[in-house]
Amino acid sequence: MQLINGKEISMQIKDELKVKVEELKKEGKEVTLAVILVGDDPASAVYVGNKKKACEYIGINSLSYELPASTTREELLSLISKLNNDEKVNGILVQLPLPKHINEDEIIKAIDPSKDVDGFHPENVGRLSIGQKGFVSCTPAGVIELLKRSGISIEGKNCVVIGRSNIVGKPMAMLLLRENGTVTITHSRTADLKSVTSKADILVVAIGKPKFITADYVKEGAVVIDVGIHRMENKKLCGDVDFDDVAEKTSFITPVPGGVGPMTIAMLMKNCVESVL
Repeated sequence: MQLINGKEISMQIKDELKVKVEELKKEGKEVTLAVILVGDDPASAVYVGNKKKACEYIGINSLSYELPASTTREELLSLISKLNNDEKVNGILVQLPLPKHINEDEIIKAIDPSKDVDGFHPENVGRLSIGQKGFVSCTPAGVIELLKRSGISIEGKNCVVIGRSNIVGKPMAMLLLRENGTVTITHSRTADLKSVTSKADILVVAIGKPKFITADYVKEGAVVIDVGIHRMENKKLCGDVDFDDVAEKTSFITPVPGGVGPMTIAMLMKNCVESVL
């Protein structure tokens, strides 16, 4: 069993991007990311702080808009419109979740697809599904990088994704397909989940239930990627996979924390840099 170290791999990517940003600056090109945070969700505030730190490290300018929870739909749309039209801004990111009175779909659709560094705009999702170039959702893109940089070949492998969300499950399946994996998507309504997952060479788990996947779901020698993150009552973090139960059965596995998590921000930074190229 080998641990896939997301911290190390995300650092490699950030260092590569740092060099790229320095080269762009020599050509007189700056990279600027605008981050909008509405309300005071503590987890969102932590994510936004981490994104700012990553921007600083790589040399990306970051503009921060921290708006009260009482912000109206019109005010938010007006700010997005202003950023869409600002030539200096390359990437726009609206931190989710938004307060209940604002429709997330409407806000995502309002972002210019060429500045949608989160890869959530329907146009970018559509591009991914038909194999065209566009921004890809950061977490699934990070999973692909983890596999590639760990020397794990996807081509011809039996890949099973647990979860069908628009942010992870669906784009994950498309990306594995793009790498010539044979892909099965499973979810809460899948009959006899164990019989499907236990045939997977590569198992990507994004089910949103702590320690749900135990050893009997996993094939001997499989690669297991755990996208979930939960805080337990003892304040410790865990994933959707019961790590202690599953680890010995795998050839490669991601830990939680320190696996997929750091990759999400690294891929966001990659999307920001690519928005200029």
